[in-house]
Amino acid sequence: MMRAAVRPAVVAQAGAAVVVLLLLLVIVRLPWAGDLGMHAATVERLRHSLVDPGNPLVDADTPSPYYSPWMLLLGCVARVSGLSVFLVLRIGALVGLGLLVSGAWRYVRVLSAHRAAPALVLLSLVFLWGTALFNWSGLLGLNSLALTVSYPSVFALGLAFHFWAWLAGALRAGVGAGWGVWLGLGALWAVILLCHQFSGVVASLGALATVVAARPGRGVWVRLGAGLVAGVLVLAVWPYYDFFALFGAGADLEAVHRPLYRDLLGRYWLVLVGVVALGLRWRRDRWDPLVIFFVLGVLVFAAGGVSGHYSWGRALPAALIPAQVAAGVEAVEVVAGRRGVVRAGWASVLAGALAVGAWTQAGTVGYVVPRGDLPGIVAAKYRVPWVGYQWITPWVKYGDVVMARTFPARQIPAYGAYTVAPGYPDFFLPDAGRREAAVRRYFGVGVSGEERGEILREYGVRWVVDRGDGLQGVGGLREVARGPGGQVLYAVVR
Repeated sequence: MMRAAVRPAVVAQAGAAVVVLLLLLVIVRLPWAGDLGMHAATVERLRHSLVDPGNPLVDADTPSPYYSPWMLLLGCVARVSGLSVFLVLRIGALVGLGLLVSGAWRYVRVLSAHRAAPALVLLSLVFLWGTALFNWSGLLGLNSLALTVSYPSVFALGLAFHFWAWLAGALRAGVGAGWGVWLGLGALWAVILLCHQFSGVVASLGALATVVAARPGRGVWVRLGAGLVAGVLVLAVWPYYDFFALFGAGADLEAVHRPLYRDLLGRYWLVLVGVVALGLRWRRDRWDPLVIFFVLGVLVFAAGGVSGHYSWGRALPAALIPAQVAAGVEAVEVVAGRRGVVRAGWASVLAGALAVGAWTQAGTVGYVVPRGDLPGIVAAKYRVPWVGYQWITPWVKYGDVVMARTFPARQIPAYGAYTVAPGYPDFFLPDAGRREAAVRRYFGVGVSGEERGEILREYGVRWVVDRGDGLQGVGGLREVARGPGGQVLYAVVR
């Protein structure tokens, strides 16, 4: 009996350990993809000026929501230690991964005492997705997590799991929890929002679900109110950007987030196992916190799709996480408490879903194993990370302005340079549209040399990066180097 009870826990823990080990090895490589350049640039600016870092991407004195408490801490590490930005991001990734794993472990312990539950939930969080691979910051699929593990979203979600567990404990203690606990919870909630606003929304929905499920008395509501006020004060006094101004940024983000509403079944159908588990939990307890959390997440996500506010789609983890957690928790409870067909059925369904999810994301192994050493069927799933622009650094120095199109503009600032237009939407940059138009004009067909020269002078451009030989023979430029993919670095001749 004891041996049979231990076996599922050992298997689940071994599987979770393999996943964590894989992610640790990924951190060593730190694949270039997505927003990595933005976060590297943010640390680089803070390394040079903690007080007034300016815009992280362009040479402008504007605030930025990327200057969060977490990035400020990493900037301090870079400034004091002298370590390279990418090494500092690896350190940040280790901390973020540690917070995520320990936070999930702690949160699951609030829901289940079974020793296999935390490990099985961790496997569900990374594998219960779908058969259409989709990567986005804030999504915890294994491949997505491997590419975003150094991002503030992972750090913020790790804090969110700890936040939910701490809040659940405080609600159980009721008025017995000291005022410092409630004020600390409010401050932690604010830090999560400042570190990654979209993950902060997920954290807020999870906290609301936890409170509603607990149905606290009047004395606890007073303390919750005090914690809320403390959190709002922290948001209000943060000096690096106006948090509340972000409420007006939605219109600039809708087009970027529209892909979140595509191919929902292909990307997430394995999560239906968790939806069934939520249904079972709801039958037993109409106030189950995971059920309420899921409903809130679905409502916000659906409202975004119906209204055209596609940025609300970033609340999707608020629907996925409770379903994935429920799948793992319900499975261990069923297997531990029942026998026969029900037990075998649950174990088979979840094991099959996890196996399908793991196979879908098997290409993640390619981030730590050379592609040529992978079996052909696995190598076919591997997606090559971005190359990066370290090849320009012998010539382009910190603070130099580079004229580049959107894609290279997402990477070049990571090495200390600025670009004319930001590679990402920037709500706090008032002339972002004008800068983007200037870049389009510069690289446009039939543009005169005089007009190109005026654009370069206006923005203090010292270098131009372009793919191919489209700028060969253009006056005022001198070819300096060639990089991957036929890219060319030109020096601006004054």
